Amino acid sequence: MAFERIMGLEVIDDKEYQYYREAMEPLLKRFGGAFGYDFKVAEVLRTKTVDNINRVFTITFPSEQVMTDFFANPEYLVIKQKHFHSSVKSTTTIALHETHDE
Repeated sequence: MAFERIMGLEVIDDKEYQYYREAMEPLLKRFGGAFGYDFKVAEVLRTKTVDNINRVFTITFPSEQVMTDFFANPEYLVIKQKHFHSSVKSTTTIALHETHDE
């Protein structure tokens, strides 16, 4: 079992967002997490939010607690402050769920 989060973002600076990804992935791996799917979205046909979405991805962790610990980690928060806030206008949690390893 693992815990997966499906996210939608409005990325407003692709270059800075890529810096964010590159900086946070080593920490993500140390927590046992990984990205699964990752899409740049050209058109959203149906949504439950007023926020725009142009990027959709899945991120998986060994458990919900590990996910919580990762996003609260001081090292992650520094990376987020440096790169994420200036590159992403909005975030939308599409789904959170347990998965079965394939």
